[in-house]
Amino acid sequence: MTAISTPLPELRAALLAWFDSAGRDLPWRLGTEGQRDPYRVWVAEILLQQTQVARGLHYYDRFLEAFPTVQALAEAPIHEVLKAWEGCGYYARARNLHRAAKLIAADGFPGNYDGWLALPGVGPYTAAAVASLAHGEARAVNDGNVRRVLARLYGQAQPTDAWIGARADALLDAARPGAWNEAVMDLGATVCTPRAPRCPECPLAAWCAALASGTPTAFPAPKVRTAVRAVEAVALLIGDGHAAVLERREGKLLGGLMGLPMLELGPDETLQGTLEKLCCRLGARSGELLGQVSHSMTHRQITLHVYAGTSDLPRQIVATAALSKLDHKALGLLRTRQQGLFAEPLMQSSSV
Repeated sequence: MTAISTPLPELRAALLAWFDSAGRDLPWRLGTEGQRDPYRVWVAEILLQQTQVARGLHYYDRFLEAFPTVQALAEAPIHEVLKAWEGCGYYARARNLHRAAKLIAADGFPGNYDGWLALPGVGPYTAAAVASLAHGEARAVNDGNVRRVLARLYGQAQPTDAWIGARADALLDAARPGAWNEAVMDLGATVCTPRAPRCPECPLAAWCAALASGTPTAFPAPKVRTAVRAVEAVALLIGDGHAAVLERREGKLLGGLMGLPMLELGPDETLQGTLEKLCCRLGARSGELLGQVSHSMTHRQITLHVYAGTSDLPRQIVATAALSKLDHKALGLLRTRQQGLFAEPLMQSSSV
């Protein structure tokens, strides 16, 4: 199935006219088209990689308030950067932003796609987005919204990244590359949505092969999801909601954050045995079970069993530490228990 034939200038004009009248008013779109503030655009594109715009606006404003310039970000300690990023998840993004900010503060902002692509944490999508929005470079973007719009326009059920890239490059309006990229993304986010597309409002409806087929939501076909692995772990809450024993997390996802001492159950290990191992490592004593926290994190479903504990280890102020949602939920168990709102161990759920 292919898109209904039409001259590209007509299709481009239709989408750009729609964008000029209906495009979203977003804080990183301030300034002249094609000459946007590269810092604001870059931070937004990194943050929105794993965060929907509606949720991301709060985090974006908070981050820019803490670090209004790239120099401020470069000079900040990493723990302050992680604290400002708290709640966004995928903390490797914040660590890479900090690393890249130091390079930019020393050498200046990149002026093109290749320069942005060379920075830590910047992939082809982000480099194309910043290059087109901040420098007017003719680079097409390829994200989930673009994939869905183009798959439906051309009636492609299983588009590959190479296929999307080629179609995006072919459709790109070289005269307004930044506006074109934003237009396609806005169309996918607000009109050509995954489950309930508003086809009568779509400026590309006349040329959409998926709409002509009668089943636009069949395009693209759902991706095969990676199986989720169930993980159990124990944690010790030594202290209270104000000050507690915290350890620095390791790994790509939560590395650099602080959190309650915890230990995953190994194969054939029991909760009690793992708890004893954790206590031995800390020189601590365990107390009552405070409850469990269920936490989804990149193909893992973690059930964290949180126990009260006692130890002479130094405690840290919780409010100033950069914590994951997992640890905030675990601390919430103690606060809820202290308020006397339940009599049995509580189960809470959260996700990255």
